[in-house]
This record gives sequence, C-alpha cells and structure tokens, in this order.
Amino acid sequence: MKTAHASTTPAGLGYRMPAEWEPHAATWLSWPHNRESWPGKFKSVEPAYAEIVRALAESETVHINVLDAAHEKRVDGILHKAGIVGDIRLHRYSTNDAWCRDHGAIFVVRPGRDAPLAAVHCGYNAWGGKYPPYDRDALIPERMAEFLRIPRFLGGMILEGGSIEPNGAGAMLTTEQCLLNPNRNPHLSRPDIERRLHELFNVSQLLWLGDGIVGDDTDGHIDDLARFTARDTVVTVIEDNAADENYRPLRENRERLARMRLADGSTLKVAELPMPAPKYFAGQRLPASYANFYIANKSVLLPVFGDPMDAESERILKPLFPGRKIVPVQCLDLVLGLGTVHCLTQQVPAVSDA
Repeated sequence: MKTAHASTTPAGLGYRMPAEWEPHAATWLSWPHNRESWPGKFKSVEPAYAEIVRALAESETVHINVLDAAHEKRVDGILHKAGIVGDIRLHRYSTNDAWCRDHGAIFVVRPGRDAPLAAVHCGYNAWGGKYPPYDRDALIPERMAEFLRIPRFLGGMILEGGSIEPNGAGAMLTTEQCLLNPNRNPHLSRPDIERRLHELFNVSQLLWLGDGIVGDDTDGHIDDLARFTARDTVVTVIEDNAADENYRPLRENRERLARMRLADGSTLKVAELPMPAPKYFAGQRLPASYANFYIANKSVLLPVFGDPMDAESERILKPLFPGRKIVPVQCLDLVLGLGTVHCLTQQVPAVSDA
C-alpha cells in the first residue's frame, strides 16, 4: 500500500486510536531471538512466550514476526509441542528484538466501509539510540500495514507504543520523562508534541505524568505506570515503602492523577496497584510492574513475579475487568529483558461498518 500523503492526518480523516479493551481482530508479537536481551535466561523465555500465545489464541488471531524459514520452523515446533491451537500466523518479518509494542505499527480506526483500519508508522530509535542496530525493527510497521492491506500514515516523530495510553474517547496518558526527552524528538516542543498526537490519534487531551519507575530503560513508559481500564478510570502503581527510590515519583504521579479532569470536567477514578519487591539482575534494578498487563478480548494477561503482591494485584484488577479472566503470566525471567507482557504485544483493533 502507498503511504498516505503527509498533509492528510488520521484525525482529519476521522480516525481515532481505540482503547485497548475495545474489540481486537488480533494481537501482534515478535518472537524473541536476541539472546543478549535475556542473558543466561533465554531458555526460559520462549516457553513463557508460548504461554502468552496460548492465552491470546483463546479469543483472537495471533500474528508473530519471525526471522526466516528456520526460525519459523523453530517457533512452529515450540507452539506445536506446547499443544497451542488457534488462528496463529507466522510472518517472516525479521526484527532486531522482540518489543512489538514499541517497534510495531499503532493502529487507528474510523466508522464506515472505506478503509476503517489504518496504521500509524512512527519513527523508532531503540529508546533514544540505546540499543543499535534497530534498522529491521524500524521497518516492521510498514510490513504489518502491507500484510493487512491498509493505509499507512507516517508519524513524523519518534514514538513508541508503550509511551502512550488512550482511553478511546479523546484522552491520552503519557510521561514528561519520555516524550520530552531530548533523545527522542529534540526539535519538537511540548505544544508540538501535543499537536502531533492530536493529528495522529485524535486525542483532545494529553494527560502528563512525570517520571517512570527505576530500571525502566525506556525513559518512563506509561505502560509501567498508569493504565486506563475504562474511559474515566485509571489504575496506577504505588510504592508503600518510603525508603524505596520509586516512592516519591510514584506518589507525585498519583497526586497529578488526583488533580486531572477529563474534557467534561469530571475527575478520574483511580485505583492503586502495589509494586512487587525490587527485582535485580547483576546489580541492576529491573522494571517489574503490575501495570504492564495486556487486555485481550476475553482475558487480561497480568505479569507476575513470584512475589507476595502477585495475588493482591490480581484481586485489584479483577473487578475492573468484568467479563474477562485474569491470566497470570510468570515474568520473573522475561523482565530481565527490561519489559514484560504489554511491551511484547500490539493490538490490531476490530472494525465494524457502523
């Protein structure tokens, strides 16, 4: 498909970015292969991925990027051996790493029969140039759009999917630490970024939080901090230990949420998730967060860490997602890659003629 003309914006054409809990046609993943991302733990990463696929395949199509024919055969064998069934489609779209939330296309929808689904293709620089090379990752949105035969809009900015969180009704959460970081778009001011996000995703309100959690190499992605669970409801992580280095920034974010108003003047309903006890590898604190869950059609995939707070997080989330089951996904090894379930997934929204 040809790239949409730069002067036509998704918002101007009636597109919007839906909330994650709205119906999906599919979820897109990139199968892990970069062993440097999981030093000494790669053997356990692939089985964990397989369990993510199992949970997703119960209610939606699963697309998976693989390197080549040999990698496709390996992945197919892992899934077959695990007894995973469903509409699973493997694509020989080579990647540098597995973080599809950030290197994949971000999808927008509009009502009607004419091109109801489109892909937004933003620039990708591996979180401020931290992990070269990233040339193959940067091509993935184009390949996703070509496979789906949908229009593709160039974003005109560096932007990762994990840095934005929409409610599907005009509001979007993000963080100053990430979007205002000079390693992303030093030529864009805060008003420029707000304008660009409106043009791309049809958001009328950008709700800014401050800093992210310690150990997050993405410079404060919102999907480790605060997530919409309904149009007017947010769940946010809180650290109760005043001696913990996450205590103050998370409290400050909680205070910001309390002051926020939606476009109709209403306040946000805020639920609090605990943080697990600090997890470390080789002296480095890992970004373990229960906020990094993924909302599938019939389930919520919740990262867990063999921590006493695992069960408490499940208890808190369950009433926020009536009709969906909470599926714990063991992420104690996955988080060595500095991300978990939400970072690895990207939803493809379902579309209707309405």
